[in-house]
Amino acid sequence: MATFNSTTVDSTPLLMADPPETVANTVDYKRRPAVRSKHGRWFSAFFIIWVEMAERLAYYGISANLISFLTGKMEQSTAMAAANINAWSGVSSLLPILGAVLADSFLGKYYTIIGSSIIYILGLGLLTLSAMLPSLDCLNQGRSIMGAPGCSPHLQIVIFFIALYLVAVGQGGHKPCVQAFGADQFDGEDPRESKAKSSFFNWWYFGVCVGGLLGIGVLSYVQDNLSWGLGFGIPCIIMLLSLIIFLLGTLTYRYTMKDEGESPFMRIGRVFAAAVKNRNATIPVVGDSNEEVMQETEDNDGSRQFRFLDKAMLAPQISKRIGKSCSKSEVEEAKAVRRLFPIWATTLIFAIVFSQPATFFTKQGITLDRSVGSRFAIPAAALQSFIGICIVIFIPIYDRVLVPIARKLTRNPSGISMLQRIGTGLFISIFTMVVAAVTEKKRLETATRYGLIDLPKVTIPMSIWWLLPQYVLFGISEAFTMVGLQEFFYDQVPNELRSVGLSLYLSIFGLGGLLSSFLVSVINKATSRGGEESWFSNNLNRAHLDYFYWLLAGFSALGLALFVYFAKSYIYNKSKARL
Repeated sequence: MATFNSTTVDSTPLLMADPPETVANTVDYKRRPAVRSKHGRWFSAFFIIWVEMAERLAYYGISANLISFLTGKMEQSTAMAAANINAWSGVSSLLPILGAVLADSFLGKYYTIIGSSIIYILGLGLLTLSAMLPSLDCLNQGRSIMGAPGCSPHLQIVIFFIALYLVAVGQGGHKPCVQAFGADQFDGEDPRESKAKSSFFNWWYFGVCVGGLLGIGVLSYVQDNLSWGLGFGIPCIIMLLSLIIFLLGTLTYRYTMKDEGESPFMRIGRVFAAAVKNRNATIPVVGDSNEEVMQETEDNDGSRQFRFLDKAMLAPQISKRIGKSCSKSEVEEAKAVRRLFPIWATTLIFAIVFSQPATFFTKQGITLDRSVGSRFAIPAAALQSFIGICIVIFIPIYDRVLVPIARKLTRNPSGISMLQRIGTGLFISIFTMVVAAVTEKKRLETATRYGLIDLPKVTIPMSIWWLLPQYVLFGISEAFTMVGLQEFFYDQVPNELRSVGLSLYLSIFGLGGLLSSFLVSVINKATSRGGEESWFSNNLNRAHLDYFYWLLAGFSALGLALFVYFAKSYIYNKSKARL
């Protein structure tokens, strides 16, 4: 079971305190108190890590080479394909907010994972069908579906995009719950398990990258050299297997109990609504019965921030427009969520940068010499696997070498604080875009030198390995930023809102993908006026991706400056080292 009411753990009253080996606020699949030695910890977490590895293999097996499918089979322009991919990626990362609401308020993480996995598998099945449609003799012995001569692509396009967004819906329930459910297998109040939980986020992302690495490296080759139907069908089978693996761990999981009462979303929403309604009310004077309540909140770290929310605690006799005042704990919950938003907003630029490897980096690679020996050509999308390789290599070094050294220097159990880790990744991302801009400039100069400006289909005599540094830097940047964001948004929200915290982290990349799509569309329109070549021209030899990369480098520097400003004033909910 995924979510339980505290009153249904046992039908008989407890006559004595729970034994020490039980884990507070968690139960097993039969609603009995979870036993530390039998439930949860690394054994259960590994089931969940394997599930996420499979899901990432399926996801990246689709997304990594999607631009080749859209510009090839679908015959879309480079700018349109990039905008479509960024929009889909953005929606995929925004939907986890709804998935988290569904999990935390209604179904619970366990059942949300199962339901979303079924939708995911359905989407992958339809995606496989859409890739096979052109080979079905137009479904009717060469006659058009729409009645016109030839073979109509309309049915294929409709099924393809329905399938693609079903995958997005499936991921929307899967992503915020699986990671939070994995972290729930560790007791944050136990010193040993608390340290293991911090390590879990590192190994979680290690598994994510292994899955992505296999999806990019293997499936992009299948799609380019065998068939798109097989390239989309394999992820469908893998996702089905991941659901079976998840169900196998049912008996070992720890399930977090859900307290009876108002949904945490309703509580937090009510705090903001009450504070807004009371915006014109005055703070009680000394001696007022409400003054003691207001003063209590000033004893906690961070409670002096966002003091306008304290007005939600004003009693009905002070604010006649609301019938019930909010409690101190409810206001503190709302403040905890409110404190996250400056960090959320200042990392959006990184999310725009994050969208580039699957789109323009890959299109660059298609134009370059990809041969290895006389017979084998590297799929351009396969270079994305080096991001995963770098992360797979770097995370164990970080977790086993750098963190112990940093612990001795900082006395922080995590080595460096979560915000310091995120900031380091943002700093490296600036250099990633600088290197990408310089490399693209060299690619354009090589095309000019060999007279290939107007021959976009001719391979430029420049090795694809020139792109490797930007992928490597991106991988290192991601290892710092992504893991730091995951831990930060999980750790810094109230316990009942951890799925929401992770969905907020994912929404960074959702909105970032949509912003990238919008930015590409605006720049494409602005730079193609008056018959000029767009920065994203279908003929990349006349495009200017280098200008776009320099623009992103500048935005990234601005984003880092704003991040540092807000991070310095951030007050952690718990006793963590500060930036």
